[in-house]
Amino acid sequence: MGTRAVGNHPNLLPKMVEMHEMVPGKRFDRYHELGQYAFGETHGLWIVVPQQLLVEVSLDIVYMITGGKSLKMFHDLICKDSNKCKDMKLSYFIMIFASAQFVLSQLPNFDSIATISLAAALMSICYSTIAWGAAVGKGKEENVDYSLRATTTPGMVFGFLGGLGQLAFSFSSHNVVLEIQASIPSTAEKPSKQAMWKGVVVAYTIVALCYFPVAFVGYWAFGNSVDDDILITLNRPKWLIATANMMVVVHVIGSYQVYAMPVFDMMEMVLVRKMRFSPSWKLRLVSRSLFVAFTMFIGITFPFFGGMIGFFGGFAFAPTSYYLPCIIWLMVYKPRVFSISWCANWFCIVVGVLLTVLAPIGGLRQIIMEAKKYQFYS
Repeated sequence: MGTRAVGNHPNLLPKMVEMHEMVPGKRFDRYHELGQYAFGETHGLWIVVPQQLLVEVSLDIVYMITGGKSLKMFHDLICKDSNKCKDMKLSYFIMIFASAQFVLSQLPNFDSIATISLAAALMSICYSTIAWGAAVGKGKEENVDYSLRATTTPGMVFGFLGGLGQLAFSFSSHNVVLEIQASIPSTAEKPSKQAMWKGVVVAYTIVALCYFPVAFVGYWAFGNSVDDDILITLNRPKWLIATANMMVVVHVIGSYQVYAMPVFDMMEMVLVRKMRFSPSWKLRLVSRSLFVAFTMFIGITFPFFGGMIGFFGGFAFAPTSYYLPCIIWLMVYKPRVFSISWCANWFCIVVGVLLTVLAPIGGLRQIIMEAKKYQFYS
């Protein structure tokens, strides 16, 4: 089947899974390889790599914050009503979370973190079920308020824009689809996209079943007073919420490594090929530890979960998840002008550009508002 025939097929969205082997006999194992095929060797590298790095680094920063906050919540719940525990600042818990990443970052590749990734996925199912189940068990708060948190027009507008960024953040997995698919064997009779599509369908089904109930039930129970992380709002039953927070820690430990692995790959490729360092365990130890330390430092400096998601969701995630794949799809497959595929891709491009421009504004405002009440490095 030629590329022209594929391009005229009424696909509603560009499929990263199908683009992995869009050229017969060739596999695009990295996002930047796909960009280089579409835009040229040099331009493709400079268009894709900075954006992909921004997404993966920002994700790992958010995971640092999430892991630290969940550890702190676990500690506070266990030590509640006890005089034996001292109050500890969030910064220390982020450093404790980072210590696990310093060790796991020395694992060599995606295959070596398969077990960790599976554990992370299972934890996601468990803690989300606990979250909405505990909210149902607790019941609706007295005098629950379902109105918007913001009372001024600017506040409502910026809150809406930040919310768009948080939605864009949910589709971060697009950035590592090709890298993950590269680890799947592929033959002419059984191309990798068949297994990958099954995985994608299962993954998004699980995501929907896990997180939609959390959103609906959490808002029903707490209204606009619910925290960005509902497990921070919940505190009873104590042992169950503490367990759920530790499950979140396990989940983000694995997720951090999934998005850090492509960064490690790029770093080491530059150090070895461009800067002529000899590949060794010392190079891996120093380079990967520096990356973990950097994300830890940023997480400690700006531990604003909701604002960071809104800002990075628009600024970093929209380009690589929404309109860059669409542009590549149009350039390579060249669907007929005004066909369903052509219109759908251009719609995604326009929406993605608007997200990139508008969503970071809302996220940045939320960060500024939270920073006014936060003492840095306290």
